[in-house]
Amino acid sequence: MLKSLCVASLAASAAAFAPVQQVSFVGVVFSAVVECSGAGRMMGGGLAAAWLRDRGPFRSFAVGPGRTSVALNEMSKSIPFLTVPEKLDGSMPGDMGFDPMGLSDIQTDLRYARWAELKHGRVCMLAVSGMVWQEYLPHLPGDAYATTDPFAAISSVGFGSNIQTLLAIGVIELINWEETFNGDSRPGVVPGWEGPGWDKKSETEKERLYTSEIVHCRLAMIAFIGATHQTFLLGKPLLDFSGQLWTS
Repeated sequence: MLKSLCVASLAASAAAFAPVQQVSFVGVVFSAVVECSGAGRMMGGGLAAAWLRDRGPFRSFAVGPGRTSVALNEMSKSIPFLTVPEKLDGSMPGDMGFDPMGLSDIQTDLRYARWAELKHGRVCMLAVSGMVWQEYLPHLPGDAYATTDPFAAISSVGFGSNIQTLLAIGVIELINWEETFNGDSRPGVVPGWEGPGWDKKSETEKERLYTSEIVHCRLAMIAFIGATHQTFLLGKPLLDFSGQLWTS
């Protein structure tokens, strides 16, 4: 029984990383293992296997009639052994077919999802820049702005400064609220906020800049996680690349 469970676990793990076309085969193997194992007999033999096929971890990976030929045949640029999800058709800048968890299948509005990705990425670009500035560059005069710890600075500046920042964020959100949820423009673009000289750029240049922004957004989100780890868990300055990983 233990051996059968181990084999079943390995099959389930493989299914998470297998292309869509191959998962149904893994599901059959998994069901067969359960059918032949003591655990399968205890759970009702064929009924247990059928239940796992219909409601288990392989159900959402089955190839259905809604899949396009492109989704079935084209492999992801980011993970070459996985197929491109159906909704990730390359129409959005920075689309590399990366969706190993299948989130695009349950997300009804990818436009809103891209808006959310861009907003989080822009906030993280500002946050990482601010954290580096807080530690290494000049501050405003006064004891409230003297700390170099980017997280301690939140409390040291006091309630007034923090509420001003939150109000400014709220105003910006309200300005583009309608465009975010009900607009028809490109995700991340608020008409009139493109910046000077934007209308003079060619479509090719605009597409390059759109792609560049989303790539930097993703990098900044990873950088913010790393900066938080560096500060909280390691207790080291952000640009300290010494070999010691943990403080005593």
